[in-house]
Amino acid sequence: MLISALCDYYNDLARDGKVVPEGYSKQAVHYLIALNPDGTIDNLINWQLSEKAEMKNGKVKERLIPRSILLPLRSEKSGIDFNMIEHRPLYIFGLNFTDNGFSADDRTDKARKSHTLFREESLKRISGLDTPIVNAFRAFLETWIPEQETDNPMLLALGKAYKNSYFAFCLSGHPEILLHEDKAVNEVSKHSFEGSNQSGDCVTQCAVTGEAQPIARIHNKIKGVAGGQPSGTVLVGFKTSAGWSYGNEQSYNSNISEQVMKKYTYALNYLLSDRAHKQQVDDITVVFWASGGEKNEICTDYLNYFLFGGSEKLDEKETEKLLKSIMRKASEGRASCETFAAIEDIDDSVDFYIVGIKPNSSRLSLKFIYRRKIGAMLNAVVQHQSDMQLGSEYRSVPLWRIKKELKSPKSDKENIDASLMSAIFKSIIYGTPYPTYLLSGMVTRIKTDRAINAVRAGVVKACLNRQSRASRQKEELQLALDKQNTNQAYLCGRLFAVLEHIQQSAASAKLNRTIKDAYFSSAASKPALVFPKLITLSQNHLKKLSESGVVFYSKLVEEIIGKLNGEFPDTLMLKDQGRFMIGYYQQDQAFFQKQTDDQKEEQSL
Repeated sequence: MLISALCDYYNDLARDGKVVPEGYSKQAVHYLIALNPDGTIDNLINWQLSEKAEMKNGKVKERLIPRSILLPLRSEKSGIDFNMIEHRPLYIFGLNFTDNGFSADDRTDKARKSHTLFREESLKRISGLDTPIVNAFRAFLETWIPEQETDNPMLLALGKAYKNSYFAFCLSGHPEILLHEDKAVNEVSKHSFEGSNQSGDCVTQCAVTGEAQPIARIHNKIKGVAGGQPSGTVLVGFKTSAGWSYGNEQSYNSNISEQVMKKYTYALNYLLSDRAHKQQVDDITVVFWASGGEKNEICTDYLNYFLFGGSEKLDEKETEKLLKSIMRKASEGRASCETFAAIEDIDDSVDFYIVGIKPNSSRLSLKFIYRRKIGAMLNAVVQHQSDMQLGSEYRSVPLWRIKKELKSPKSDKENIDASLMSAIFKSIIYGTPYPTYLLSGMVTRIKTDRAINAVRAGVVKACLNRQSRASRQKEELQLALDKQNTNQAYLCGRLFAVLEHIQQSAASAKLNRTIKDAYFSSAASKPALVFPKLITLSQNHLKKLSESGVVFYSKLVEEIIGKLNGEFPDTLMLKDQGRFMIGYYQQDQAFFQKQTDDQKEEQSL
């Protein structure tokens, strides 16, 4: 399904005029090498573009990004290989950068061999050409001696950036005169790779098109996947003979034609190069797109915002306002595909794909692929956001925030299991119950940290309500405090919040340690063991309160214990521990809301 869908997306790109001409590829370039007519380097021009990006903390940061240019198709071989119009620093300058500076020597003599190949092959191909930039380039090839340039001040100024930067050539004083745009050079270069990627004479039925076509022996590499090889990693590959069969070698075993191979690899590389179609979830690179081409790109923008929390093409305030409106309708059962059809002329019958990719030792591993109509998918994502809400204020909860809350706040390097993230994606997209491990992981995190916030409570509530919905039971957990809820675990959570507030109200100063720090985890697991002690403690705390405070809290405690029938559960299992936490959080927020309302009333008097 993936390769076929990517081929369809390639056809959409071709129809919209976004396909790079055959024989060329896009290449990022950081610096221009400005050449004098005699071949000496006049300057290294920083050719990067400046852009402003909003960070997750709301701050706007300015950063530099390389320019993308068209160059003759780049070599993808891991060994030393020639590119017409070279961009790699090792080939151009023949120098390695180390902590001790530049050197033309290395253990395998790769720098010297690479530069020699670049110089000899380039001189051979531009022989007979006569333009100012070509003549300057020829002079550079003939006069540049790597061993004599180890102290070159312009290269030293680059420092560590040298190794990860790419270069293009221009004429000094005329940065608009570029070697890769020279017509004479392009006439020569378009033939440089003829026959280098031929598939041989294996012609058979293509597994995607069903037509008899030449089969690709080696598939082009995919770049832009986190953790993959810098030069790219193949999606389809049969490197070792253990995977060969019926006398077929390498990717002849895949039965994917050369034409299909070029289409799907181009489409996937295009998506991975565009931040509007790619997000990173720990070590999984997530790619998503809508079929139909440019007219349906708005679908991608909305899903990017609703699921991942951001889109550079949408107005954040307006989109958040729209999301809140739709979530309210979803909570009232009034949201539907038609809700989105009215937005930006969205065609809700368009297929939408979400793909998760992760590299292994030899190729890319497909962790998940989900396809659904965009209208149904957007509805499912909004339902997910609605399920995550607590309180009257609707706020979108991006996936990165859920992932963050599952991790220990003391560990930045902790990764969430890829299988869990795949299961969460599936639950969101198809509206099915969330994986049990999401509930258990969040409950454990809350007990370990003895801390619960709106996102953590929202995840627990969403997991429990979806399980009830799947079993056709009434959703028991509401957006705010539910005084009609008689679930024993929920009532225990409410009671714990009340007892904590009694302790805090009795204290003359802010407490360093409350009953939550000492008893929250055990109270959520074994209420019958803990609550008798907590109620005894609360009697001492009540003595320090005013008469009105004693009356208010005593009535509240009596009301909750009355619904418990004076008996606490011995043990709470996972789901009931989650209900305990929701009861605690909602009762705690109700106290906070009451304080806010009292302050507003005092200000109005």
